[in-house]
Amino acid sequence: MTIVRFAPSPTGYLHVGNARMALANWLHARSKGGRFILRLDDTDSERSTEEFAGAIQNDLRWMGLEWDQLERQSVRMERYRETMDALKQAGRVYACFETPEELDFSRKRLLSRGKPPIYDRAALTLSDKKRQQYEAEGRIAHWRFKLDYADIDFDDLVRGHVHFHGSNLSDPVLVRGDGTYLYMMPSAVDDIDMGITDVIRGEDHVANTAVQIQLFEALGATPPTFAHTPLLTDIGGKGLSKRLGSMTVASLREEGVEAMALNSYLAHIGTSDTIEARTSLDDLAGDFDIGHTGRGTPKFDPDHLKVLNAALLHGTPFEDAASRLYALGLERADADFWSAVRPNLQRFNDAADWHKVCFADINPLVDDPEFVRAAAGLLPMEPWDQTTWQKWTGQIKEVTGRKGKELFLPLRLALTGLDHGPELKVLLPLIGRERVLKRLGGES
Repeated sequence: MTIVRFAPSPTGYLHVGNARMALANWLHARSKGGRFILRLDDTDSERSTEEFAGAIQNDLRWMGLEWDQLERQSVRMERYRETMDALKQAGRVYACFETPEELDFSRKRLLSRGKPPIYDRAALTLSDKKRQQYEAEGRIAHWRFKLDYADIDFDDLVRGHVHFHGSNLSDPVLVRGDGTYLYMMPSAVDDIDMGITDVIRGEDHVANTAVQIQLFEALGATPPTFAHTPLLTDIGGKGLSKRLGSMTVASLREEGVEAMALNSYLAHIGTSDTIEARTSLDDLAGDFDIGHTGRGTPKFDPDHLKVLNAALLHGTPFEDAASRLYALGLERADADFWSAVRPNLQRFNDAADWHKVCFADINPLVDDPEFVRAAAGLLPMEPWDQTTWQKWTGQIKEVTGRKGKELFLPLRLALTGLDHGPELKVLLPLIGRERVLKRLGGES
């Protein structure tokens, strides 16, 4: 069975780049009848909060990305300690005593000489005397994983064949001096224990994957299949950041973006597939293929999302909208109302504005009182239907000689207070004769 995981750190709110990764994993799993695990990588106790953890879960639920299993790294610390003990016994980790300043100096020196900033394994040659000196100074060791200087090859579902050599990578720090774990080892241990078969993540992890493949092997496990996608940027090409609050899922929800509009956009942005509004996640999963992801940098375009959002609303049947309309307090919103206004909606809550236009008191805009009074005098009696508008304006044209914009715009402004909106042939029966006369300045 295909098993994937989305593993955010609860140190900020989800932005659209995070959401795209969660969606890709969810769709990949569902397309193969697999499982989706939400794993909160919350080992950073200083920055991880329950507020962010809860917000991440709320955002995923809003998107419809329900998980089959929820895990937290913070409750698995004993498992990581056991793993470190095993790696020590196998001679695959070693203690290092360099200070951050010393490491930074070493990196800069290598870069100034045109060399890659790869750790020189100086700790492996420390004498017992030097080690004792460092410990006497109060230095606390951090622990690095000792890479094999060998070929590392894997077939990426997006990038194709990928090759590294261990000698071109730095031995990664697994445990800091304060005993806290960095990303590398807990992620690999969790993937092993949770049976992860496919890891879909950003291309910034490609080098990490090479290191983790050796970690998997050192722990006696078979590495999963990997797929690394280009990172999503904003429309200007700037990277997204939780720290900066870039384009969060919560902010888009508050702006009135539909969950399936966002899903439809994120599922296919940066792929060879057509981006179009879909009505369900099952529909998206039906033809999702992570292999269709291109190598170019995808840019998140809010205007494109707005177009998808409108298209989704325009195709929403009344049965799907009814409960949400009533939740807005739009008690008179029936199928006729929804059919009339939905072609003009950009956001669902815009329906409230049109409900007011149809059924409440508004401030009509009357620039030509004489004309609108004449129109009021020609207003037919009810009952009305969608032919009433044409019959009424036909009579107005005959009497006043007006036509086109000179006829229709003054009536629209008087009847709705706006110069745009749904067709008046569908609004007129909803507004009703009494309100029309009042807005035209006639007698009801």
